[in-house]
Amino acid sequence: MEKIELKVLGQARSESAPDHFALILEELRKGRRLPIIIGPFEAQSIAIALERVDTGRPMTHDLLKNTIEALRGDLIEVVIDSIRNGVFHAKLICRIDKSQVVEIDARTSDAIALAVRFGCPIFTFPEVLDEAGVESEPTPVKMPKTKSALQDYSTPQLEELLEKALEREDYESAAKIRDAIKSKEG
Repeated sequence: MEKIELKVLGQARSESAPDHFALILEELRKGRRLPIIIGPFEAQSIAIALERVDTGRPMTHDLLKNTIEALRGDLIEVVIDSIRNGVFHAKLICRIDKSQVVEIDARTSDAIALAVRFGCPIFTFPEVLDEAGVESEPTPVKMPKTKSALQDYSTPQLEELLEKALEREDYESAAKIRDAIKSKEG
């Protein structure tokens, strides 16, 4: 069955579930988006991994990554394989001792938190995107009115803003975004 690769586009507070977040995944080729409502702890875990924040001690998803690696395993991909009763289901596809491949059932938010840590691809199937995907058009880049507002964006969001500003040949905005990225790194 054909798999479709997704990337983590970002997260936002959920309007339908106030204490939760909408994790937005985007199809690499056609740009359709797959919004998934996740809990605040998983959202935080994904954000920490995306921004490479050092927490000092391993958090739960770091612990699981360390355990898989200590057992000579590797997470090779995550597959969001179905939606049942409005709930997304996912599988961790792990390789053990470089020879055996195992599938492990996982909550989608946990699977994505691990995918971000392992740097492995995230996939879904056409029927999942057909059921829950949202057609999207390129969204215009809205530059924050003040330089300090750029600090509210995560590094991946800033990098995306930078790319879009350069595509538009808006070099003044690109310079401000570049400076914001550098200040986060420094």
